[in-house]
Amino acid sequence: MWKTILRRVLLMLPQILILSLLAFLIAKMMPGDPFTGLITPETDPNTIEALRVKAGFYDPWYIQYVRWMGKALQGDFGQSYTYKYAVTKLIGERIGNTVWLSLLTLILTYLIALPLGMVAGRYQNSWADKLIVVYNFITYSIPTFVFALILLWLFGYTLGWFPTRGSVDSGVSPGSIGYLINRFHHLLLPALTMAILSTTGTVQYLRTGVIDAKSQDYVRTARAKGVPEKVVFNRHIFRNSILPIAAFLGYEFTGLIGGSVFIENIFSYPGMGNLFVSSISSRDYSVILALLLLFGTATLLGTLLSDIIMSIVDPRVRVQ
Repeated sequence: MWKTILRRVLLMLPQILILSLLAFLIAKMMPGDPFTGLITPETDPNTIEALRVKAGFYDPWYIQYVRWMGKALQGDFGQSYTYKYAVTKLIGERIGNTVWLSLLTLILTYLIALPLGMVAGRYQNSWADKLIVVYNFITYSIPTFVFALILLWLFGYTLGWFPTRGSVDSGVSPGSIGYLINRFHHLLLPALTMAILSTTGTVQYLRTGVIDAKSQDYVRTARAKGVPEKVVFNRHIFRNSILPIAAFLGYEFTGLIGGSVFIENIFSYPGMGNLFVSSISSRDYSVILALLLLFGTATLLGTLLSDIIMSIVDPRVRVQ
């Protein structure tokens, strides 16, 4: 198994190289440059031109790519033109917020989706199953930003149950219990919003798996032996139906990290998604390139993690 994992990691290296090249070319094709935002009626054009020359923006694109990639391999993604300090430090300040948001979202997703999928599959065509199917249809069809705005307006502004921006209130002492509770309070509404919209696939996969498993020979054998129905569902049907979901666990987590762009911006949550959008608006190419590479690498790692989890859950499956 470890040899297979090592082989997959080695195969990821050229993928990351191709990803970095595509990210660089996409950034270069964007209109303007990092110094475009500095131009005002009072700005001397020669000053802006000198900054562009100093930054190497007129060098051939492949020279710029090699120079950027060489520094990136050393952990140096340059300096943010907007925030005026190292990109690595800037992302380091935001990545924790996004990871915690994604982790809580993943936990809430499975807490909601697993019971719904089991009930829908176990009681197929019942009123409960029909309600869950309607719920699935709504969560699949409603746009993310529309649902997020509705929850923000209802629970944030109208009822005032949750904060409407930020990751923690100002003045709260870091490291205290109150600080952790306050951060969780800020996390809960955006995480719940993402979780509700992320349950669709899990509920449908589990419902289909349970329905298929109910007709399998091992289930008939267990019932014929007089095994209680609760044990049949918990130990036989659920255990086998959960395998496809386990295969997507790693990919889903890293997908949430990259997919938090809308949620973080709507809730003004200071994570990497919020930073990504603001960097595009300000033409902060150093930050854009670093985040594109980070999101892409996270997706590749999520795929690898899903394969590892699948091989652990089901020993019959081995990563090829």
